[in-house]
Amino acid sequence: MLNGTIHPDFKDVGRTLERLIPRSGKGGAAVCVYHRGEKVVDAWGGTRDEDGNAWEENTLSLSYSTSKGVTSTLMHILVDRGLMDYEDPVAEVWPEFGQNGKGQITLRQLMCHEAGLYDIRSLIDHARRMTDWEYMARVLAEARPAHRPGRAHGYHGLTYGWLVGELIRRLTGKPFSEVLEAELAQPLDVDGLYIGLPEDQLSRRAQLILPDVMKLGGDAMDRFERWARGVGRLLRFTPVRIDPGKLAAALVPRGMEDLDFNEEEFVRASIPSANGMFTARSLARMYALLANDGELDGLRLINREAVWRATEVQNRSVGRVIPFPMHWRLGYHRVPTLGFAMPNGFGHFGFGGSGAWADPDRGLAVALTLNSGVGTPFGDLRMVRLGTAAARCAERRS
Repeated sequence: MLNGTIHPDFKDVGRTLERLIPRSGKGGAAVCVYHRGEKVVDAWGGTRDEDGNAWEENTLSLSYSTSKGVTSTLMHILVDRGLMDYEDPVAEVWPEFGQNGKGQITLRQLMCHEAGLYDIRSLIDHARRMTDWEYMARVLAEARPAHRPGRAHGYHGLTYGWLVGELIRRLTGKPFSEVLEAELAQPLDVDGLYIGLPEDQLSRRAQLILPDVMKLGGDAMDRFERWARGVGRLLRFTPVRIDPGKLAAALVPRGMEDLDFNEEEFVRASIPSANGMFTARSLARMYALLANDGELDGLRLINREAVWRATEVQNRSVGRVIPFPMHWRLGYHRVPTLGFAMPNGFGHFGFGGSGAWADPDRGLAVALTLNSGVGTPFGDLRMVRLGTAAARCAERRS
């Protein structure tokens, strides 16, 4: 049973959400959809923990790489204000970054994953280092690119957050989480957009209900490789070929098995690529603003030209980490749906199944948060099914 509101024109989205909620009673989800600036779906259901407590209107859920879309939007706002340009070398703002052949890497190259700094497995000795911002900024400043920047792209699955986040911190002189609150969450008037969860918000969070492949115990690298081989078998009749080694380099630092994604230390740290705690409502409102050229309900956070520049496709080839083209924009990727072309759609999906995106052509914004199941490091079919339903409803309404 769902709670919330669903416009009659978008009832198929509600039906899809009902099918996505686990029948076992362990796991829940929330969906929000905007169409032409109107909130047409704001619904939730299922449970927020293994004890069976109901998912509530204000429940926050860890959303993995969906965080990158929020981090990127924050950076675009600062660029639009003239604090930096996409073609500026990162080292102009972050001088220590210029070591080891990185002096000419630009903000644009960071944001479309062309900097060659994705290999977190070779950078840190334990996954718990990810909760230490100063340490991560230092090792990335000292890192050497895996390839010549700008000549290839590889998904910076974890490192992206500190690379862009440290620039945000240096441009503003404030901690990342404070900038996010002041420059994005407060102006949008949302109360569920956190990367670094405050202590007084801990009671709102959903508990991740992890499948066996993600549970602690054993070696994370072994489990990841087994998972990758399993996905590879599913894709054996397609052109997609998964390289477990490259995926692990970007996504599985040593000691990952010792990191509990439900623990307070993890969710309270700021990891702008991976530990955003969001409501679907907050994500959808942010993307609704972007879908409407940077303006929503009389609020303009970013100029129209800046939105267009941020969402222009930068590369279309297969990358060194993800085995198919993501059509990277500046911090966003393409929007996959079934049967609906979205050449100008953009957003970001997450490992646990969450995701959020905008389609300016349809004036559509869609967001999903959830706490159970796992697909791939770049989203799964749950978000595709939901987005397809939303697009279908928007087409019928036009």
